[in-house]
Order: sequence, then structure tokens, then C-alpha cells
Amino acid sequence: MAMRALFLNCTLKKSPQVSNTHALVDKAVNILKELDIESEVIRVVDHNIAFGISSDEGNGDEWPLLLERIKACNILVIATPIWFGVLSSVAKMVIERLDGTYMEGDPETGQYPLYGKVAGVIVTGNEDGAHDVCSTILFNLTHLGCAVPPNADCYWVGDAGPGPSYIEAGGERHLYTNRTVRYMAHNLAYFAKLLKENPIPTNLKMLDEEAKRVSDSV
Repeated sequence: MAMRALFLNCTLKKSPQVSNTHALVDKAVNILKELDIESEVIRVVDHNIAFGISSDEGNGDEWPLLLERIKACNILVIATPIWFGVLSSVAKMVIERLDGTYMEGDPETGQYPLYGKVAGVIVTGNEDGAHDVCSTILFNLTHLGCAVPPNADCYWVGDAGPGPSYIEAGGERHLYTNRTVRYMAHNLAYFAKLLKENPIPTNLKMLDEEAKRVSDSV
């Protein structure tokens, strides 16, 4: 079975508007293709995603459709622009909706659905904040069960303050970004294959019971 990567583009722009974040995502997709990884890119705002923390908020909520794709992938990359120095509201919403997967643990091990998946992050912006955005997203994804390899982030930002973004500024020629997108893609591919061949054995249910035996009741 082919290895699959899913990129959630958390731009605020609906299709077919030009997305700087999508332009950088395309670079990662092309590199993963060379590594025999199939990729799918979803622009989250093109779907009717409700606010909430469950896996299905009802009333036409299309999050369950995206969640199916997330559960089926081996590599999950959240791509987001920077707004006011932090991740986009769409990226934040995605993390909040993934909170619902805590309630969908494996019947035997209790592992969450994102266990066995490898996480990465892509960021674009015309001001600072990339390190904060990357650390926030990757930390959240580890709590949800994802594994994070070394150099699992790639970003491009312009000079501090308003200015041209990735495409207009010629970011496709930026050495640091071109280096890190390759680091990220190769490490994501390697770790995804590693986890597929060597699933994480941790039994969360058993560990929960051990914790209860040595803890005060709450």
C-alpha cells in the first residue's frame, strides 16, 4: 500500500484565490513524490467546518469528511499563514476539532487515531512568528498522538512588518526555505515508513490503570 501524505492548507483564502502557503506546500508535495509518497492537499476554508471540539458538530458540518482523510494518511502536515504573529484562525480551528479524537481511542490499546502518523508544519508570512507557530502546532500534534521527526518544519517569512509575501517576494529562491523543505520531506518520509513497519506498542489503557492505582481519586 502506498504511503500517503495529507496537507491541510489553513489559508484564509478560498479557492481559486492565490495562496502563498499553497505555493510552498507544492514544493513539499513534489519532493515527497520523488520519495514515492502520494500527497493530497485540502484547503480547509473550501469546506463547511463548524467550530467545536467533537468529531461531528452536525448541521452540515463537513469536518467528518476531512477527519476520514486524516485517519487514512501516514503523514499529516498543517500549513498555515501567519496573522498578527500567530497561526491562522483556521489552523487553530483544525487543532480544536482534532481534540475530538481523544474520545476515539483504540478499544484494546487506547491509542488515539493519530498514533502512528508523522507530523510536520509549513508556515508562510510577511512578518515574524514562524518559530512560535511551528512549536505550537507540533506540540499540539504530539499530544494528539503524532510523532515528530527532526527538522519537521519549513517556513518563509519576510522582513518584520507589512510587505510582500512568499510568491511576490520570490521566496521560491530562498536558500533557507529550500533547504528546510527538503529536510522536512525526507525526515517525514523516513519516519512514516519506520512507524508503518514498527508500530508504537504503548498500551495507554494499561498505563491508565497503573496510574489510577498510585493516584488519589479525582
